[in-house]
Amino acid sequence: MSMNRRKMRVASVVAGIGIVAVLAAGCARGGGTPNSTDDGGGAEASPGITDDSITLGITTPLSGPTAGPGTCTVAGITAYFGAKNADGGVEFGDGQTRTVEIEALDDEYDPQKAKANYDQLKSSVFAMTAGLGTPTNRAWREAAIADEVPQALIMTGDPIFSNQEESPWQLGFVPIYQNEGQAFGELLAGSAEEHKVAILSQNDDYGEGYVEGFMTAIEGADNIEVVKELTYEATDTSVDAQLTELAGSGADVFFNAMSITPLVISSLQKTQELGWLPSWFLPSNTSSPSAILEPGGAAAFPGVYTVAFAQSAAAPTFAESEEGAAFLEQLKEYANYPDVPAFPHCVWSYQVGATLEEVFGSMTEPTRDSFMEALRDVSGFTAPLMLEGSTVDTTEDGQPAVSTVQVQKYNGKGYAPAEAWDE
Repeated sequence: MSMNRRKMRVASVVAGIGIVAVLAAGCARGGGTPNSTDDGGGAEASPGITDDSITLGITTPLSGPTAGPGTCTVAGITAYFGAKNADGGVEFGDGQTRTVEIEALDDEYDPQKAKANYDQLKSSVFAMTAGLGTPTNRAWREAAIADEVPQALIMTGDPIFSNQEESPWQLGFVPIYQNEGQAFGELLAGSAEEHKVAILSQNDDYGEGYVEGFMTAIEGADNIEVVKELTYEATDTSVDAQLTELAGSGADVFFNAMSITPLVISSLQKTQELGWLPSWFLPSNTSSPSAILEPGGAAAFPGVYTVAFAQSAAAPTFAESEEGAAFLEQLKEYANYPDVPAFPHCVWSYQVGATLEEVFGSMTEPTRDSFMEALRDVSGFTAPLMLEGSTVDTTEDGQPAVSTVQVQKYNGKGYAPAEAWDE
């Protein structure tokens, strides 16, 4: 299909931009009016969907300290649907084929701005999706429930979004924080050595979830002692004081449940300055080898561990695979993202796109109710670029779309599976 037949309104997704509105472009077929169906029958269409297109909204950090992963939450899904639209669109369960438009706004990881973005988008989009952040997604969760607007497959591990009673219009995509923390704890509890653990966690649901999962996993393990536990605020620009105190604990393992990229880098550097060289556990969203570990000098530590459910675009063999090569090409062509992504969120949001296509194919009516019914009925779906053993399953109340993780250890360049504690 030639470019002059593509309906390209905006396609600009690059690191550091302040605000973006993206149309994942495709073939305009004409016909159909807003909130209508071709045969004139069936349920009345919800806002944001016509016979020819569906519009999805995203509020996510596109500037500020979390702009790197935030930008990826737009780039991946834009690349996925850009390619689908170029091939003619996505087939829906109601018999229509539609292009998928993405409108994304920058919230700078600020809850108030996230709420304002939602208010701006809610009347023109069919559903909200993919946006990054626990406090930012929580800021408009209740409003979305009241407005009956889907908040689907968002990038937060807060379990409240996967609890159907508390969040009937929500569903998280990535594993809940408790799942990640538990995986760390189980790995350490299986060690033949005794360990002293120091913990620094974000003072909100994000940090509390990681610590809860870790503590649950090590309960009863007589080889593990938590010797010091401190918190920090997501708005802090330095945690040097906490690190200095933790360094004096004598811990040989450091669980750093931190979501702010610059703080993770400076934490890696500061602990080396202090002469404290423990093994690290890092959350999946702040463990990028190129963007965090390399500038932080992580190779100086005996081990840096994280968890994953998706392939890493930075892995040496990624671009050699058919799926990896297609992903990188689509990211460049449709999301204006020419570099190999340093953050996993680009792959995650690409997988969100694939999961949404699966959901769209089961929608029998162009309504948000039909969407939510189909959203909660995905089982055993293997999205592109998933690690072996991980699948999308939205049928278990209390769990997000992806709940399985694999513990991995940094090898100086990337990550390799860590089935047991090994230093």
